[in-house]
Amino acid sequence: MKDLLAKAETLTEALPYIKRTNGKTIVIKYGGAAMTDPELRRHVASDIVLMKLVGINPVIVHGGGPEITSYMNRLDLPVEFHDGLRVTTDEAMEVVKMVLVGKVNPELVAEINVHGRLAVGVSGDDGNLVRARQRDPRLGRVGEITEIDTTVIDNLIEDGFIPVVATVASGEDGGSFNVNADLVAAKLAEALQADKVIFLTDVDGLYADFSDKGSLISALTPDEAEEMIASDLLEGGMVPKVGACVHALRSGVRRAHILNGTVAHALLLEVYTDEGVGTMIAAEGEEA
Repeated sequence: MKDLLAKAETLTEALPYIKRTNGKTIVIKYGGAAMTDPELRRHVASDIVLMKLVGINPVIVHGGGPEITSYMNRLDLPVEFHDGLRVTTDEAMEVVKMVLVGKVNPELVAEINVHGRLAVGVSGDDGNLVRARQRDPRLGRVGEITEIDTTVIDNLIEDGFIPVVATVASGEDGGSFNVNADLVAAKLAEALQADKVIFLTDVDGLYADFSDKGSLISALTPDEAEEMIASDLLEGGMVPKVGACVHALRSGVRRAHILNGTVAHALLLEVYTDEGVGTMIAAEGEEA
C-alpha cells in the first residue's frame, strides 16, 4: 500500500506542472549518450510521448556528431575541427546529410512512433526551415544561421505531430550547410516563442568547479551565466550550450535547462517535479 500511495503522491505533485505546461511548446536539444544508447533512447522517447499526451508540444532538435565521425572514418575522409567546429568539405557535407537526415532522424522518429502515429522527421532544408550562409571559408560548409521559418513546424504541431528536426540548413547559395545543433535549438525556441528550451547532455548540469561534483548549480540568471562564460569557468563543450541558453532567454524564451540525458526520465523529473534536476537558467524570480 505504501508503494501505491507513493505513486499517487508523485502523480499529485505533477498535477500543477501539467496544468502550467498544457499547450506550451518546449524545444528539446537531444544529443550525447542519451541518443546513442538504445535503452536511454527508449526512455527519452517514452518521456517525450508522455509530455505530448498530457498537453505539451515538444519539438526535438538533434545533431549526430559521433555518428558523422564514424562514417567519415569508414570512408577515409579527414576528420578535422577548428575552434570546436567540424571542418566540412563538400564531401563531408554529403556524409553529414546522409547521417543526420538519412539515418539518425528516421531512427529517432521510429523510436517515438513505437507509441503511435506521433512523430514526423524534417530537416532544416525542408520548407527553408533553417537558412544559413557560410560562417568561415576555413570551415567549408559550416553555416551561420540567417533565418528560421517555422511554417513547417507550426503545421506539424497544429496537426498533432511531434516534429523531429535534423540540423542541416538550406544555404543561400542553393546548397546545404552543417549548423550547430545547440544554436538551432535556441533559434528555433526563439522563433516559436517556446516556454522552455532543454539541452540533454552527458553531465548533470553546470558546476561552480567541474572537478567538485558537489558544486552543481541548480539555478542561475542569464547575467550569471554570461559571467561564467567570460570567466572561463565552463568546460569547452558547455560554452556553446550556455551561450545558446542565454541567447534564447534574451529573445523571449522563459527558461532554459541543462540536464543529464543519461539519467533515466530526466525530462519528466525536470518538467513535472518540485525539485527538478540539472541546471535552470532563468530571470530572477521565474518559476521552474
